Amino acid sequence: MAVDRHILISSLIFFFFAYSHLVYAAAQFCESGTVYGDSGCGTSTASSKMLITGGIVVNAFHQEVADVYVEDEIIVAVKPNIKVGDDVTVIDATGKFVMPGGIDPHTHLAFEFMGTETVDDFFHGQAAALAGGTTMHIDFVIPVSGNLTAGFEAYEKKTENACMDYGFHMAITKWDDEVSREMEIMVKEKGINSFKFFMAYKGALMINDELLLDGFKRCKSLGALAMVHAENGDAVVEGQKRMIELGITGPEGHDLSRPALLEAEATGRAIRLAKFVNTPLYVVHVMSIDAMEEIAKARKSGQRVIGEPVVSGLILDNSRLWDPDFRIASKQVYVMSPPIRETGHDKALQAALSNGLLQLVGTDHCGFNSTQKAFGIDDFRKIPNGVNGIEERMHLVWNAMVESGQISPSDYVRMTSTEWYALLSDHLQHLELPFALYKLAKIFNIYPRKGAILAGSDADIIILNPNASFKISANSHHSRSDNNVFEGFTGKGKVEVTIAGGRIVWQNEELKVVPGSGKYIKMSPYSYLFSGIDKTDANYLASVKAPVQRQFKSSI
Repeated sequence: MAVDRHILISSLIFFFFAYSHLVYAAAQFCESGTVYGDSGCGTSTASSKMLITGGIVVNAFHQEVADVYVEDEIIVAVKPNIKVGDDVTVIDATGKFVMPGGIDPHTHLAFEFMGTETVDDFFHGQAAALAGGTTMHIDFVIPVSGNLTAGFEAYEKKTENACMDYGFHMAITKWDDEVSREMEIMVKEKGINSFKFFMAYKGALMINDELLLDGFKRCKSLGALAMVHAENGDAVVEGQKRMIELGITGPEGHDLSRPALLEAEATGRAIRLAKFVNTPLYVVHVMSIDAMEEIAKARKSGQRVIGEPVVSGLILDNSRLWDPDFRIASKQVYVMSPPIRETGHDKALQAALSNGLLQLVGTDHCGFNSTQKAFGIDDFRKIPNGVNGIEERMHLVWNAMVESGQISPSDYVRMTSTEWYALLSDHLQHLELPFALYKLAKIFNIYPRKGAILAGSDADIIILNPNASFKISANSHHSRSDNNVFEGFTGKGKVEVTIAGGRIVWQNEELKVVPGSGKYIKMSPYSYLFSGIDKTDANYLASVKAPVQRQFKSSI
């Protein structure tokens, strides 16, 4: 019965959105009978009209063979056998998957870090993303000397040449009343609904537990999602000292100084502090079995914790860090934090993703070239931390997870674009149906504008050929870096067409992007993860039989 109820609810949800967005589209787009694209509508100022025919349309909860009609950057209709006028561009997708463009929740473009700056600015990084089927990403704003407003303004300038849509998380690197006040401005005025706390990079970005608690409480009060980079920064510094004392200065020292147990300790600590405050938590770049198990245990107990593996952790192992050739060990961008782990962690993370213990896939795209990586040729502590992945993620996840049979195409959409669905399904059985429908439309305030092939959604679409092959190489990728951590990887499942904002930006191995065409997407607070938090707090207070009323007798 539980399964039947879930199927019924999912079907009702699909009907609700399909119906509501058809109504929404009807209010904005001109339709002449059953023929789309007829200029005789009278008021159309469409710059592009497009019909994708015969493809398998995949959403996170449903797939069907249908046509997709696009006009004015918006999906107008999704149904079989759509008729169009002569002024419409037609793309045949027969036998291919038509899916929402990917959303990468974790990137660092134009990021000033470890005495240098990542090679991909917003234009080049986003162009690479589009070539790989990602049509939106969420980058991390770093405050300027702790000042959030200054950091936001700096990133506004960095994104002037953006060529695809993007959003922002905000890092918190210090704490005082001004930071607390600015957090409210970021949420209410700037469209930021998540804040990241670094538990590592001591002396640079790292914060202590007192600040973490203050930050968690402020996030809760604003309905913003708290995020953590989970490593024990104090222990990492001790580990680095130990390696140097032992004469271990190569990239393997990076691996040895940041073992999985330090990632697990910090993950568990952040989870427990979030539980103490009673606020949702998002753990970025989960790289180890140890950290994943902390998340799984918390979720099993009912705590609202989201785990984000990144594609490098799902696909790679740490063997290259131990290569005697420094050019392989470092030039190939294998140094990142937390480190890529030994063989076994990758497959375990894939399994956790497929069974719902982890929820979505990011990249932590943070690329440095060979010259920058060589800063640490004599001291692994000076190697800029970061790997690529923004262009490769969609292909590698399809090959590793769908082609292998671990997940379905709908699961793939959920993990790479519509990440809310997995999170919702864990709690759906506990919600009343009308409330569930309401909250579905509110997650990050970007669904169903993003992450869906529905009437009324943005026309951010990919066409993936499951029978086509891909090969990854620094010689052909679109990043500005001269290396690629996935060099030589091959697989099946290739994005042949990327459509962003209703424009074809990738087709026939050609990239056509326009600097400045990307839009900043504001994201509202209070996602469904916050539903019921106030009731939990109230129940706790009601259960506390304190203060105890005591009678004091005079000893006189």
